[in-house]
Amino acid sequence: MEELTGSFEAWRVVRVGSREVIDAVVAPAHRGPSPELASGLRRWRGAHYWTDPGHTGLVLIRPVGVAQGERWLLHAVLALLTVICALGAGAALSGAWVPRYHGPGIGGAISGGIAFLTGVAAGGWRDILPGSAFAFPLLSILLVHELGHYFAARRYEIDTSPPFFLPVPPTLSPIGSLGAFLRLRTPVLDRRQLLDVGAAGPLAGFVVAVAVLVWGYSTSEGLSLGAETAGEFVTFAGRQIYLGDSLLTWGLRTHFFPEAAAVYLSLPAFAGWVGAFITGLNLMPLSQLDGGHVLYAMFGRRQGLFGGLTLLGLVVLGAFSPSWWVWAVVALLIGGGRWTHPSVLSPARPVPVRRRWIGWACIVVFALTFVPVPFTL
Repeated sequence: MEELTGSFEAWRVVRVGSREVIDAVVAPAHRGPSPELASGLRRWRGAHYWTDPGHTGLVLIRPVGVAQGERWLLHAVLALLTVICALGAGAALSGAWVPRYHGPGIGGAISGGIAFLTGVAAGGWRDILPGSAFAFPLLSILLVHELGHYFAARRYEIDTSPPFFLPVPPTLSPIGSLGAFLRLRTPVLDRRQLLDVGAAGPLAGFVVAVAVLVWGYSTSEGLSLGAETAGEFVTFAGRQIYLGDSLLTWGLRTHFFPEAAAVYLSLPAFAGWVGAFITGLNLMPLSQLDGGHVLYAMFGRRQGLFGGLTLLGLVVLGAFSPSWWVWAVVALLIGGGRWTHPSVLSPARPVPVRRRWIGWACIVVFALTFVPVPFTL
């Protein structure tokens, strides 16, 4: 630390949880950086980055104290349960296995889900293996999404947990999962960090989702049916579910099946559809969603305007697809009842111009993946 401060005009040291942050103004003679400063940075045991093209501001972060242990057993159990539930959902989509409900309503679905898990543990896992063509592409998208966040956070020495996967039995969900999340144990310092960490997940997941969609549409089946079945659909436990289009899926469908009245999606195609749909959901500019992170990083407190308009839009879309009312409530719960994004520690420091393309890329991905009317039963 001492060999670095000799290169600074001024600095402040801030302790944020298990991290120490040095926010420095570099002396003019060392803004190259100088050989002395460059040598000190090479020996710095932590992360660092320049805050401006002129190398005037420098931020250094390092862990302090005893590192918190990870609950690896919990992460492994949740991941295993998610794999099992996604395999069950895929098997039900393929018609190889049928979910059994133990009574009407949500209670019957929950008890059927418990019976499903105990049956798998008792040897029924062989029955759900045909669902692998759905489960593993979908979980790959979710995993890459979360790892994008994870490694971007680690790049800035933000203390973060590994992914927590959220399993849902196939009696309750046709996809077997509610996604995954990370827990940040130290706050985000500035809007640059927020942009990079918030954008890394959806951009990484989007790349995999596009690859899965291309594979999936190439193995789907085009049908010449009546107009009432136009579009694309899947069959879950013998029941058809019609899917709405995003610009991305509409483009791929018209490319692969320009003459078809309807498309029966293969398991990988539905996995890609779900992955792209989840990407669009996460990029809505609301509070603690990835889109809220990106919009706050790009525009500061003006994100609240975009968030309010988005919430109003979801209320309107709910008249055409009531699931949007549910998503609006979920987004508000995630954000602690607010659609505005909470402040970072140094909100006045803007995102460098050379990094703003990351935010615009997220806005483009949102436009490509958002589905106005997702499902029709």
